[in-house]
Amino acid sequence: MRKTPDALRLDQQLCFALYAASRAMVRAYGPVLEPLGLTYPQYLVMLVLWERDGLTVTQLGERLALDSGTLTPLLKRLEASGLVARRRSDDDERVVLLDLTADGRALRAKAKGVPEAVACRWGYDVHDAGALDEIAALREALTDLTKRIAANGG
Repeated sequence: MRKTPDALRLDQQLCFALYAASRAMVRAYGPVLEPLGLTYPQYLVMLVLWERDGLTVTQLGERLALDSGTLTPLLKRLEASGLVARRRSDDDERVVLLDLTADGRALRAKAKGVPEAVACRWGYDVHDAGALDEIAALREALTDLTKRIAANGG
């Protein structure tokens, strides 16, 4: 007869596995992003703005699931480094719009190799279709989990 694992053991907790993986993920990105002058959270902001420039701070926060109190210091640092410009909306001065600068747009080309470099740091062979399928399946499972948690009040 198979013994049921103790549900209160740390190694049985999905939350801890996700927490540990998230911390490891951020550490893996650090050395790859350093030459670009970006931290991991700044990289996430840039990814969103490279997809769609001219967002409001609110739209960016919704996309990244971050509040303005967290975003404001990130955006100030990105602005100070010349990658992003913040401006008030002409229609509503309470709305802050975000525009990539020429340097911010140019950084995208330099960042193209980041996903591959990080996947290699994780030990994946990015030229192996199976490895890419595994990464995609993991991303999809985590996205589904996030949606499930949000749908159930979490």
